[in-house]
Amino acid sequence: MSERVRVVLVDDHEMIRTGLRTILEATPGIEVVGEAADGAAAIAAAQTLAPDVLCMDVQMPGTDGLAATRTITDAGPGIRVLVLTTFDRDDYLFEALSAGASGFLLKTAPPEAIVEAVRVIARGDALLAPEVTRRVIERFVVTPPPARPGAVITDLTERERDVLALVARGRANAEIAAELHVGEATVKTHVSHMLLKLEVRDRIGLVIWAYEHGVRA
Repeated sequence: MSERVRVVLVDDHEMIRTGLRTILEATPGIEVVGEAADGAAAIAAAQTLAPDVLCMDVQMPGTDGLAATRTITDAGPGIRVLVLTTFDRDDYLFEALSAGASGFLLKTAPPEAIVEAVRVIARGDALLAPEVTRRVIERFVVTPPPARPGAVITDLTERERDVLALVARGRANAEIAAELHVGEATVKTHVSHMLLKLEVRDRIGLVIWAYEHGVRA
């Protein structure tokens, strides 16, 4: 990530882009380097401007935000996507996570939440709000998906499996550390190792992987 967080705003409504630009550019350390009004333009902006974060709308003419997110994240891990939508719909949430988005937020979120989301995602973390975690869990409890080929649970140490189960329940690192009676730095190390072993992008990926493979706390 660059010293300043470089952001591209993607929304087919100019008023929304203007509002987001005003919010973000009033924040030290964040720079809006471009805008796009549809998914195709977002893909082009990602390629030419190389931002740290794209704030991505879902419903847009032509290529929608979910398809654009998949294309951008498939091209490499350098650019991260924060999906911002008016529609609080589970299908958008799960499609966005499946497409590789690092966060999902409603446009009705307060300005400080949007700013914090951009910062969190830019530094390589995922915006895994407890309510999002609960919805992922509830979805997989009702209709657990088939496990994908690749890494298996035996690739993890016993302690990593303990940490994974708590991540899947939406626990933050500090909460996991307290529950397992270890330091928070130790938890961070376990999480980093799991990301590498399981070949997932972030904590959202860990939650999905855990429920695909039947991991329970």
